[in-house]
Amino acid sequence: MSEIYVFGHKSPDTDSITSAIALAYLKKQLGFNVLPKTLGDINRETKFVLDYFKIEEPKYLNDVKLQIRDLDYFKNYYIHEKESLYKAYQKMMDNVMSTIPVVDEHQKLQGIISMKDITKNFIGENFDYLNTSYQNIIDTIDGKEVLKFDDEIKGNILLASYKSTTFIESIDVNRDTVLIVGDRHAVIEYAILNKARLIIVTGNRPIKDKHLELAKKNKVNIIYTPHFSFKAARYISFCNYVSNLTLTENIITFNQNEDVDDFVDIANKSKYNIYPVVDKHNKCLGIVRLSDLASKHPKKVILVDHNASEQSVDGIEQAQIMEIIDHHNLGVLATSLPINFRNMPVGSTNTIIYSLFKENNVEIPSDIAGVMLSGILSDTLILSSPTTTEQDRNVVAKLASIANIEYQKYGLEMFKYGTSLEGKTKEEVLYTDFKNYTFDGKKIGIGQIFTLNIEEILNDLDSYVKLINSVKENNGYYIVTLFVTDIINNGSYIIFNDSAIDILDNSFKIPNIKQGQYLDNIVSRKKQIVPNIMETIEKK
Repeated sequence: MSEIYVFGHKSPDTDSITSAIALAYLKKQLGFNVLPKTLGDINRETKFVLDYFKIEEPKYLNDVKLQIRDLDYFKNYYIHEKESLYKAYQKMMDNVMSTIPVVDEHQKLQGIISMKDITKNFIGENFDYLNTSYQNIIDTIDGKEVLKFDDEIKGNILLASYKSTTFIESIDVNRDTVLIVGDRHAVIEYAILNKARLIIVTGNRPIKDKHLELAKKNKVNIIYTPHFSFKAARYISFCNYVSNLTLTENIITFNQNEDVDDFVDIANKSKYNIYPVVDKHNKCLGIVRLSDLASKHPKKVILVDHNASEQSVDGIEQAQIMEIIDHHNLGVLATSLPINFRNMPVGSTNTIIYSLFKENNVEIPSDIAGVMLSGILSDTLILSSPTTTEQDRNVVAKLASIANIEYQKYGLEMFKYGTSLEGKTKEEVLYTDFKNYTFDGKKIGIGQIFTLNIEEILNDLDSYVKLINSVKENNGYYIVTLFVTDIINNGSYIIFNDSAIDILDNSFKIPNIKQGQYLDNIVSRKKQIVPNIMETIEKK
C-alpha cells in the first residue's frame, strides 16, 4: 500500500502538527498507510505538547516534487561486467534497447555498453583476442565442458584453417592461444604439446583418449561445440567480458531521488535516450528514458490546517492531493481530481478531526485526545479567541475528559512554556508563526507570536522595525507585520514596515498608528487581522 503524507502549513504551529498526528492515527485505524509530516521546525509549545503526551515528533518533509523513483522507469535492467557480450546483446534485443548499464558484483555502476560498441568490436581489431570466463564460452557457443583447469580464459584466437602440416610448420601455439579446430588430430596434438590455453573442438567431434590424457597432463582446457568452425569463429568474440568494451567516462546518471524537472532539463540538453538510475551508493537500479514520463505516480498527500499553495510544501502542484481538512478561508490551491474537502468555521482543525473520529466510530485514545485538545487550546487561546465556537467548547470538554486533563490549568502551562523567548533571535521571533498571503496581486507577510514576555520585545522595538523593513525590501513584500499577542490581556502589539502605516491606520481605525501600538481585543489573525488588512487593500 502506497504511503500518504499528511501535514500542515510551512510555519507549523501546535494545531497543524497535532491535527496531522491525529488524522494519521484515524486513517491508520481505517486501513490507510498515512504518515504525519512537518514542513518546518517544531516550536517550543508544540514540543511541550508532544513531550507531555509522549508522542513521536513527525519527520521533516522537504518537498513532494515528482522524483525519478515516482516514474515507472525500467527497473533491474543492467548486466554484470563479467557476463558475455553475447548475453548483453541478447538482453538488449529482448528489451528492444540499444544500451545497457554495466555493474560489478555489488551492483555498483561501472559504465554502459551499447549495440554500437558490440558491432564495432565484431568487425574491428578486437575480433582475434579473447578475455572471458570458461563458462561464458560454454554459454555462447552451446559448448560442452570436456576439460576445465581455468575459470578465466585469455588468449589470441586461432582458427585451424590450413592443412595440418602447414599449420604445424608455420603457426606458433603457446599458453596464450585459443584454438578453434575440427577433428584434425595432428593439429590438436600439436596444440596440446605446446600447452595451448584452450582448444575448442567443433562439430562435437570427439578427440582421442590419448590426447585427453595428454591435455590433462599439460592442463589444456577443452570444450566441444556442436557448431562447425565458421559459426564457432563468428561467435567466439561475443564470448568476451562486457567489461572489455564498457564505456566508463562521461556517463550521465540520475539518482532515484532527483527531481524529474532536473532530469528533463538535462536529458533535453544531452540528447541521449537512456540514462542509468542509481541510489546514493551508486548501486544501479535500472534505466530511465524521457518516454517514462508518461507513466508516473505522484506522491499522495492530505493537507490539514491550510489550503493555499504558498503555505504548503514545495512541489505541491506535482502531488496528488487526496483530501483537505481546514478551518481557514479558501486559498488558491487547485486539484486535478475531485477530492474530499472538509472546511468548517471553527477555531481549530482538531475540532473538525474530532467529528471525523465520531463519523467513523473510531475510539480516541488518551494520548491522541491530549494532542488534539492542545491544538484547540492553542488556536483558540484557551477558548478566549473570537474564532472560538460552541462546537470548539464542546469538543474541548470531551477531549479533556478522555485525556483526564484540567484544560485551563494545562493550557496556561502549555502557553507559558511555548511563549518563552529564551535563546531566540529576532528573526526566529518574526518567523515563529509567519504566513504569506496574496491580496490584489500584493504579497503580504503576517507574523504572530504569543508571549508572556511582551516587554522583552517592546524594549528592543527599533531593532524589530529595522528587521521588518529589511525583510519587506529584500523579499518583494508590500506589507510585513509582526503581531505580539498578549494572551492574558487579550490583545496584540503591532510592529510593521514603515511604508505600511496608511494601510494599517485604516485597517484598525487608529489614526497615526505607532510602532508597538497596542490593539485591544485583536488576537485572531484569521478572523480579525487578515480580513481587516484585506478589506483595506481592496478599497485602495
